[in-house]
Amino acid sequence: MPYTPILATLGYVLSPDRSRVLMIHRNARADDQHLGKYNGLGGKMERGEDIVSCMRREIREEAGIDCQELQLRGTINWPGFGKQGEDWLGFVFLINRFSGAPRKQNSEGTLEWVCVDRLLKLPLWDGDKHFLPLIFDEDPRVFHGVMPYRDGKLVSWQVQRL
Repeated sequence: MPYTPILATLGYVLSPDRSRVLMIHRNARADDQHLGKYNGLGGKMERGEDIVSCMRREIREEAGIDCQELQLRGTINWPGFGKQGEDWLGFVFLINRFSGAPRKQNSEGTLEWVCVDRLLKLPLWDGDKHFLPLIFDEDPRVFHGVMPYRDGKLVSWQVQRL
């Protein structure tokens, strides 16, 4: 049977001095699967769109800023991650430069600048603690991970870098 995950982007916008990252605190909708958690910005790819265009569009829609410099840091296959057990395949970007001023909030929650060294202290998905350090480290290689979830819980984590 063919594997047909939902294709999506996940982006981490760095402040100009690279000490902080723009995160969404998902606190706006009671029915949100991510309620109470912090996350990067991003979302589902649309038909006819390439993955970089998707990342730019999602950042513009969610934060009101335009990406000037993006770097693909990795890909993550999330089997079973969706609310109904859907599979997701995410392309993870670091946004090193942007134009405009970020919104304070959007329909999903509050946008907050968080010190990079405090990220792992935030309420996050369990799996985020495995891949977040790979996004911000100095290793130039792209990572590729598999992170299955079952019933909203992390099952395992495998990663390699090329």
